[in-house]
Amino acid sequence: MVKIGINGFGRIGRLVTRAAAKSGKVEVVAINDPFIDLDYMVYMFKYDSTHGVWKHSEVKQEGGKLIIGNLHITVFHERDPTAIKWGEAGADYVVESTGVFTTIDKASAHLQGGAKRVIISAPSADAPMFVMGVNHEKYDNSLKVVSNASCTTNCLAPIAKVINDNFGIVEGLMSTVHAVTATQKTVDGPSGKLWRDGRGASQNIIPASTGAAKAVGKVIPELNGKLTGMAFRVPTPNVSVVDLTVRLEKAAPYEEIKRVIKEASTGPMKGIMGYTEDQVVSTDFNGDKRSSIFDAGVGIALNDHFVKLVSWYVSRPTHTHTHNIYTIYIPYTQYTSHDIFLLLNGHPTSPPPEKEPIAKYIATGLK
Repeated sequence: MVKIGINGFGRIGRLVTRAAAKSGKVEVVAINDPFIDLDYMVYMFKYDSTHGVWKHSEVKQEGGKLIIGNLHITVFHERDPTAIKWGEAGADYVVESTGVFTTIDKASAHLQGGAKRVIISAPSADAPMFVMGVNHEKYDNSLKVVSNASCTTNCLAPIAKVINDNFGIVEGLMSTVHAVTATQKTVDGPSGKLWRDGRGASQNIIPASTGAAKAVGKVIPELNGKLTGMAFRVPTPNVSVVDLTVRLEKAAPYEEIKRVIKEASTGPMKGIMGYTEDQVVSTDFNGDKRSSIFDAGVGIALNDHFVKLVSWYVSRPTHTHTHNIYTIYIPYTQYTSHDIFLLLNGHPTSPPPEKEPIAKYIATGLK
């Protein structure tokens, strides 16, 4: 069982804990948050306005620990990450989900407390970024600190990879229509230099910046400098959508683009990328675990070289699900990366005998 610690019991931290508790394949052994006491942790974990009440097991506090079913989670309240005793709690891997310690130097503080690896839940200025299904096979087991990028990058990168691999991308622009986030204001308030960010989230469509498109250039180097983008924050509680407009090197009718994306969604990217031709809207994807669900009926083509592609994603649950997959993936990089990826996504691959324990462990993926 892979044992993890979580630093920051905010939106991502709680949903990582939920996903891990339901999967049974990742054990959360410790949580650190200096601003949330134990009783409040119980309450915040149990009740979620977007995803509902936790009904899978009993949640309580006992003996200074957070109890979730059979999980007995050690709780810390340290402001200084070097003071968190991850090793004593049994946490080998730490999910850094505060949004504060996002560089290698800052995130490495967790290693001083006994953690072996750190996975940052946000884009990083200097930590290597990995997106499952896109560049996970390039992970080097010598890396101590990595980034799982952002929810938007996890949606955009799989689509960009499939299109670039098959037709080549000359250049492109991305917009994400993004659900509200915890940092937005409920009513108009002060917001430093980014004045629009201070406007009421429930009253406005708010243009905002995003580094997701540029981050794709880090996980797919051949697209570096070819993509950029922006965001529109809209007053919906969950589910966002990427609008990617690209110029193609090779001519491709829209039907051919649909075909290759559908093949990828049922083949090498199964469980990561989805495909739909249904007349869906955003709430239809609430709780979906896939990183990117291509909406074939919405995309349009001006000609065979210039197309607009649309893909849905569930901001936080999707991102936390890929965190848990990646947390499982990292310890087993001494095995064949392709085999592990297939196993994580439920493919009936039979690994060699020496890999059998891992096959039994993760063959069904994180459901």
